Amino acid sequence: MTKSYRPVTFYTLSLLIPWTLWFAAAYISHRPDAVEYQWAQAALGLAGLFAPMLVAAFLLYKQPKLWTDAKHRLFRLTGFPKRYLFAAALLSPVTLVLAQLISIAFGHSWAQFHISGHPSFTSALLSPWFMLLIAPVAEELAWHSYGTDALTARRSLFVASLLFTVYWAFWHMPLAFVKGYYHSQIVSEGALYTVNFVVSMFVFVLLMNWLYAKSGRSIAVATIFHLCANLGNEIFATHPDSKVIQTAILSAVTIYILIAEKNLFLDKPVPSR
Repeated sequence: MTKSYRPVTFYTLSLLIPWTLWFAAAYISHRPDAVEYQWAQAALGLAGLFAPMLVAAFLLYKQPKLWTDAKHRLFRLTGFPKRYLFAAALLSPVTLVLAQLISIAFGHSWAQFHISGHPSFTSALLSPWFMLLIAPVAEELAWHSYGTDALTARRSLFVASLLFTVYWAFWHMPLAFVKGYYHSQIVSEGALYTVNFVVSMFVFVLLMNWLYAKSGRSIAVATIFHLCANLGNEIFATHPDSKVIQTAILSAVTIYILIAEKNLFLDKPVPSR
């Protein structure tokens, strides 16, 4: 099965196509007449988001065994301890609430717990809530139907996770140039919060891949974790400092899991014949 994966093809196309589309969207977002072309910005944004999923579907379809395996894993929510499902749903929101409580001891306001109903970013024509819902689904249908397994077929889960995080950071980069979008706002908040976003990605991927492995490679579990993290970070009026604290908390959790699950992360795959 190792030879069936085409990681270079997958990751190259999954980077170049979104980059082309998203840099075009970023250009439109800064035009003086950007409002008139919001439809084009929205279309380019969605096309870039769905591109890796379509690349993965094409490569999977070309390999019947991989295609069948991915279909079986798509909605898998049974056959593994339910604590991993609860962890996927609750780990990010619970640690965010804890981080906000800690931040109050450092002088931040209880107003962080206000549920405004308005996300902190904008999205051309499309509701930000829609983007928060659709992005994790579209991404995980690419990253955990094909991308992660393409890396772990030849590498340990730990190395694969680190490689993917670096790739994922670059994959998001054009979005930092889209006016009003989440990633551009992080950059505008300053270096500390930009660095925190990148560091949090390493923690996020390690935790997500741990849940993915412990749930029998369930695409649904990875999607739930990603979805709950996205929604949790936008429900409250969270101060950026609280997100830094949350990264510290999740980093401690990740280190504990890495030690406890050392074999899971460090064992290399058995070469296929």
